[in-house]
Order: sequence, then structure tokens, then C-alpha cells
Amino acid sequence: MQQVTDGDTIVLDSGLVVRLIGMQAPKLPLGRDGFEPWPMAEDARFALEALVLGKGVHLAYGGEQSDRHGRALGHLYLADAPAIWVQEAIVGQGLARVYPFPDNRACLLELMAAEGKARAMKLGIWSDPFYTVRRADQPEVLAGRSGHYELVEGRVLKSGKAGGRVFLNFGRYWKEDFTVVIDARALRLFGDSGLDPLVLEGALVRVRGWVDDRDGPRIEVTHPEQIEVLATR
Repeated sequence: MQQVTDGDTIVLDSGLVVRLIGMQAPKLPLGRDGFEPWPMAEDARFALEALVLGKGVHLAYGGEQSDRHGRALGHLYLADAPAIWVQEAIVGQGLARVYPFPDNRACLLELMAAEGKARAMKLGIWSDPFYTVRRADQPEVLAGRSGHYELVEGRVLKSGKAGGRVFLNFGRYWKEDFTVVIDARALRLFGDSGLDPLVLEGALVRVRGWVDDRDGPRIEVTHPEQIEVLATR
């Protein structure tokens, strides 16, 4: 192992840059002007260094194998201890959140389980308010988190379909309250998984994704794993 760039990116001895797929560690500036490091970003990088630096690793793929930056998108295992899956270890330490992609959805249930345990024990980032799970019934708070990746919990007040998209509304005033938007491409993935998001009306859910503020705060869902059903009624 040659270099650890941040809490979810490494450079192999071959020069191949690997983005550890399925998780998102706190971000470092990495040369970006004016970018404030996220809380515990250095802790995440140090933890990844301690785990992999100077050790042999095995790279496995679970979907799309590279991104537009030319980085490999893979799952990393220690070569001399194959039972140690690097993503699960870092997420389990509370130093990364589960961060799924529509074209890379392997092993997410295992990562969700590791994240849930770390969150319940308030390990790492889960002790910092920056990463707290937000409430869907506080749209004014969520609007202030526009541009941030967030976990949001709440009960779906109403579900509906319009213009080929499904809308999950968490309040009575859709232009102000929190909304989840699921587009046609994502709906095909829901269908392939045997899931109908319209039945989530009345359910208590946890949604993860990037918050924007268009007719109130919202998250665009691109694949089913972004929504966890906590209770059906």
C-alpha cells in the first residue's frame, strides 16, 4: 500500500487510485480552495492508514468498476487477513457513513448493519452534531443543510405519483416541507427489487442523500437502498 489520501481513498503501489465504494468518510480539502474539512476527517484518514498502510490488499468489485476521475471503485480486503473487509471496519468504527450508488449496490445491508451499531453506540462521527440524523418534521433545519449529505428520519404523510416521478411528502405543505423525489430511472430499480415506494405512505423511514432546497428541502432518491423502512405504521 502506497498512500492513504483520505478516509475513503487509497493509492496502491501500482499507482491505481481506489475509491472505497459503499461508504463516505468525512471530507478533507485536498487542495480545494475555501473548503472546510468536515469534523473528524483526519481521524478517518488516520484510521484507514492504521488498517491498510504497508499491508497487502485484495480488491473486489460489486458494480461499476471505475468513475469519471479514473479511480477504481472497489471493496478492499486485507490480503493476510481476508476476513477483514476494510469498508465494514471503518464504518463499524463510526468513521464513515454508508453511501450507496445506483450502479454499485453490493454488500449494502452488511454496511448498514455496521453503521447502525456504530450509530447506536455513538462511535466516531455519531457523537458529533454535524452528522446527527435529522428530523423530517423540521424543514427549516433541513433547508439550512442544503448541499450536505444527510440522514433524515420521519413518517411519510402522503405518497403520490406525477410526471413519472413518485413524491413522498413528510408535511402538509409540499412547497415548504421535506420531500423525497424518486424519478423514473430509480423507479425501475425499485421495481426490479420488488418494492413499490407508493406503499410507504404512513411508514416511518430513514432516508439518506444530498439535500437541496427546491420547493422546500428535499432529497432525490436514485435507488432503493437510500430508504430504510423503520416501521410500516
